[in-house]
Amino acid sequence: MFPANFEIAYPWMFWLLPLPVLLYIVLPPLRVKSPALQYPGFQKALDYTGDKPRQSALVKRRSILNWLILILGWILIIITLSSPQLVGEPQMKVKTSRNFLITADISFSMAQKDWEVNGEKVRRWDAVKSLMHDFIEKRKGDRMGLVFFATHAYIQVPFTPDLVTVDQMLEEADVGMAGQMTHIGKAITKGIDMFDQDTIKTKVMLLLTDGVDAGTDVLPLDGADLAKKDSVIVYTIGIGNPGNSGSDLDEKTLQQIAEMTGGRYFLAKDAEQLQQIYQEVDTLEPIEYEEEEHRPVTLLYAYPLAAAMMLIFIASLLNNLVGVIKKGMNKNGDV
Repeated sequence: MFPANFEIAYPWMFWLLPLPVLLYIVLPPLRVKSPALQYPGFQKALDYTGDKPRQSALVKRRSILNWLILILGWILIIITLSSPQLVGEPQMKVKTSRNFLITADISFSMAQKDWEVNGEKVRRWDAVKSLMHDFIEKRKGDRMGLVFFATHAYIQVPFTPDLVTVDQMLEEADVGMAGQMTHIGKAITKGIDMFDQDTIKTKVMLLLTDGVDAGTDVLPLDGADLAKKDSVIVYTIGIGNPGNSGSDLDEKTLQQIAEMTGGRYFLAKDAEQLQQIYQEVDTLEPIEYEEEEHRPVTLLYAYPLAAAMMLIFIASLLNNLVGVIKKGMNKNGDV
């Protein structure tokens, strides 16, 4: 009769079914004062007969139809309160458990067109972006954020599980938006600030750069020391070939940053190597998430509630109709 996924949330409500019967037995019947007519000779009649006046009341008798409606209405109200529902198949809901921050260099050096993607010469930044899109798409379960840096460091996207937004904001960034120089120390401290403003304890930073720190403000190793104290793991990726004349990549500093914070350093000389590095980072920092069981529930209480209200409405309508018919018959009898 009922589908297999039909459930009653509060079955103990059916223990209340006999409640009206108990009240009917325990409580005295409701007495309604009957209408009376006082006339001037009332006291004389009492004196003559010797009777004493008393208050008159009557107990209204209900028809079988009224009793049936009341019983059925009460049953429908109990069914409503028991909250019938249809429960769907269990679904697993992903719960984010880690913040993953990408900190990318967009200084002028990233505009050098010395990388190849699909056989075409492209800028370093364009190659990094094209591969980073795939990397972000696979990080479901992580809350990701973006920090871009050059002369300045700024937050492009705060931590969010909305990877589509992260990907879109990455696409909108371009070389030169943060200045010309490279300040790795500023980028690390900006990332630490982002982690500090969040409650999730697991913190991973991926730092990409093709240059050397300008050597002002916060030095890269000072930033790494702060990251270490804040339990931030920093993976560093050097972009470019240190042997080429156009590269000023500071591998030593990037290696030290990674070692100090418990991360690893990778060298990406071309797009293919960068793709391999992303895959390796995936292995080192597998997607972390917790699964919560979620069962979709469709509440059905509205149906018995609507039936009860409809029943009360029909009963009231019938009572009024019967009353009108009786009055009409009485008038005809008087005539």
